[in-house]
Amino acid sequence: MTDRAQSLSGRRILVVEDEFIVAAMLADVLEDEGAQVIGPVGTQAEGIAAAATESLDAAVLDWNLNGQPGAPVARALRERGIPFVIATGYGAVEAEFVDVQIMHKPYAPAQLTACLEGLLAG
Repeated sequence: MTDRAQSLSGRRILVVEDEFIVAAMLADVLEDEGAQVIGPVGTQAEGIAAAATESLDAAVLDWNLNGQPGAPVARALRERGIPFVIATGYGAVEAEFVDVQIMHKPYAPAQLTACLEGLLAG
């Protein structure tokens, strides 16, 4: 675990990602930084359910879930005041999420951990 990322230690981070390899790598990165990964979940319905019921500190949300939009998951997270980052290879998100940090795929693990640290710090 890096000194810089100790703020992720013990944090419950939801991973919503439909690509198995990407989800597994993302979970590994977060676990290496001490986070407790919730999921990964790979569908819009699973993401909404987890966002609505799990105890979470933050989330990483893929914006295209097997052709279904990530926006409903984002709304569920926002309703509960859970900070999240949008991970996308497409670039465009709905205007209502203009204030949300976007990580453009592919991104470096250090970018993700820094982004999550920022979300959790304030």
